[in-house]
This record gives sequence, structure tokens and C-alpha cells, in this order.
Amino acid sequence: MWTKNQNSSSLSRELAERRFVALYEENADDLLAYARRRIPVAEDAADLVAETFLVVWRRLGEVPHGAEARLWLYGVARLTLSNHRRGELRRTRLAQRLRSELTAAALASPPTGESEAPVMRALGTLNEADRELLLLAGWEELAPRQIARVLGIGTIAARSRLHRARRRLHEAMAALEPEQPESGKLECRGVR
Repeated sequence: MWTKNQNSSSLSRELAERRFVALYEENADDLLAYARRRIPVAEDAADLVAETFLVVWRRLGEVPHGAEARLWLYGVARLTLSNHRRGELRRTRLAQRLRSELTAAALASPPTGESEAPVMRALGTLNEADRELLLLAGWEELAPRQIARVLGIGTIAARSRLHRARRRLHEAMAALEPEQPESGKLECRGVR
């Protein structure tokens, strides 16, 4: 059995949907043309129109009636376009900043020396999981407790996996450098 509130809320929802559909049908093509003249990528122009109509749906009660509705929609599209451009500018600036920071970091880190070459070759023979564990411990200097958080595993599991990975690295290094004397063993800093 329907109550008065259910009928009226259903009716108002139905009226809102009808109004929205009418606004869309009357203005979508014009707004898409507006967006295409301002945004070179067709998909981005379509996204702008979609975002504009999302605002229309959220603020349907504020949309004026008649010819004023079209002007209001252009205003919303213009503001949405401004937001789009500001976002693009922020992303471009962030990408440039990250690029320069990463370049500086790469230049600051010393290149792999000859003393590290056997370790790198041995790491290359290990599976991805072992490599990741060893690199987190050695290069990132993370403790097993921290490695556990990064990998989403328990601390005990991280410790035992790290121990096994270290053993496999040692075996791989021994297999790659059999002529190396015991006293000249290479150690991977932070890995032991």
C-alpha cells in the first residue's frame, strides 16, 4: 500500500527525471559543440559534457526554466572547463616536478660499481618475490617489520621469507662466482 509521501516522492523523482531528460535532449549537442571548440580531444569534450550534466542533476532545482536554462548550462560548462584546465595544469606541473626530482635522485645515486656486479647478476637469477624482499631490505633499508607492512604479510612471515631469500642469493652468488675465495666474499649492504 502506497502512502502519500511515497507517491509524492516517486512523483517528484519522476518529474525530476523528465526535466533532466528534456534539458539533456535540448542542450547536449550544443554543449558538446561548445566543448569540442575548446578541447581538442573528443573524449575530453564528451567528459566535459557528462560532468556538466552531473552538475545539472545535482542542482536540478536551481536550473532556470525556459531560454535561461540554456545560458545556465553554458555557465556550468564554462566553470567545468575551467576546473578541467586547472586540473591539467596541476597535473602537468606535478609531472614536471616529479621528472626533475627523479632525475636529480637518479644522478645522486651512484651507478652500480664493479663490486656490485656479482650481486646484481645473482639477484637477476632469483624469482621476483625474493628479489623484492632483498631489495626492500638492502636498497630501501627496511626492517623485516616494515617489509611485512609493505607486502601485507605478518612480521614472522617476512623474516622467514627474507632469511630464505638471503640464502638463495648467497647460493646464486656462489654459483656465479665459484672461483672467489672465502675471505673475499661479497656482502650486500643491509641484506645480511
